[in-house]
This record gives sequence, structure tokens and C-alpha cells, in this order.
Amino acid sequence: MRIDIITCLPEMLDSFLGNSIVKRAQSKGLVTIEVHNLRDYTTTAYKQIDDYQFGGGAGMVMLAEPIATCIRNLQSQRTYDALIYMTPDGKRLEQKAVNAFSLLENIIILCGHYKGVDERIREQFITHEVSIGDYVLSSGELAAAVLSDAIARLVPGVISDETSALTDSFQDGLLAPPVYTRPVEWEGKTVPEILLSGNHAKIEDWRFSQALERTKNRRPDLYQNWTDTNQ
Repeated sequence: MRIDIITCLPEMLDSFLGNSIVKRAQSKGLVTIEVHNLRDYTTTAYKQIDDYQFGGGAGMVMLAEPIATCIRNLQSQRTYDALIYMTPDGKRLEQKAVNAFSLLENIIILCGHYKGVDERIREQFITHEVSIGDYVLSSGELAAAVLSDAIARLVPGVISDETSALTDSFQDGLLAPPVYTRPVEWEGKTVPEILLSGNHAKIEDWRFSQALERTKNRRPDLYQNWTDTNQ
């Protein structure tokens, strides 16, 4: 899989790309993530990538031309399955969408900045508009990092135990159950006996009931969706 990230603040992604799951994915040759500095695609003397918005109002708008130039340059090298724009007014990111993105071969992620991009870019190039939550960040690099991490960890071979990703929260529409590790007793609190029983069928039943209960208490919206789907 290849992910190309278009940004005006490439340095914000340096630490993300050099650590943890994303670093492992790239080291194994399973995922390639390339960052493209939007300022390299502008022809203005001062590397301008934004301008005042027509009609007045606070905030600058990202210029269409350098974005289009960058996208077309990438598209001339390979075919892309999705061009994703990270924006607060996009569709809220959910695990089902991440699962679908992880099955693609080539993806471009465009990071928003300022008041966003010229609307004509969205109309002409963007295939998916994604938000990581109902709040506003200073720029889209953090959102792009979140999406890239969520995708990369699902690529086969990135995580040593591939079944781990399949039991994460949201994969089955529920939150994950509580987990425990050594020691059995810690500060007077003990691990539930069922987890020490060795009876895997009963352990799975317990985990499922705990996942249901946790989802019902913490995310009633998810619980209702799961109930509606599984009735």
C-alpha cells in the first residue's frame, strides 16, 4: 500500500512517520508513506499557497493551483484509488471506512489548513471527505496521521498478531472488553476468575457480555446501532 500526504507543514509529520506502527509498516516494506510539501508546487516568489477569500471574511484559503499541480504530478506516476481530504465538515471517520481504505492500493491524503481549500479542488479531485471528530484543529496533519495509522495497522503483516486488530473496539460494532495482565493480584484487586479458568468458550462469552455492557454504558448510540443490526 502507498499513502501520499499533501501538506504545507511536512515537519509536523516527521515524528509520526519515524515511530511505532507506521515505522514498522514501512520498514517491512508493507506500507509506503510519502509526504509532499505543497510549497514545492507553487510558482510564486514567496512560495505562496494561500490567499484572501472572495466575498471577504476572516481566514485565508488554500490556493487551487499548487494543490492541483501536486495531485496531477502524483497521478501521472500511478493510479490512485482514493483522494481523501481531511476537513471538519467531512464524514466522521469510523472503523468500517478505515477497513475499506486499508484494502486499497494507492491513496492521496490532502491536509486542510487555514479556512480550507478552494472549493473547486473539492469538486474536481476529492473522492472522500473525512473528519476525525466534531472539532477544529489548526491544520489537517494530525488528522492525516490518525487516518494513516488506522489504515496501516490493518495491512496484513504490519501487526505481528493479526488477530489483535480484528478484536479492537468498533470492529464488531462494540467497544472492546476490559483486559488484564500480570500480576493476578495488584493492590487488593484481582483478575476475574473466568480469565484464569482456561475455558476458552466461557472466556469468549464473558468478553462478549463485557463488551455489550461497556458499550451500553459508555456509548449508548453504538449499542443501539448494534442492537438494531443484530435483532
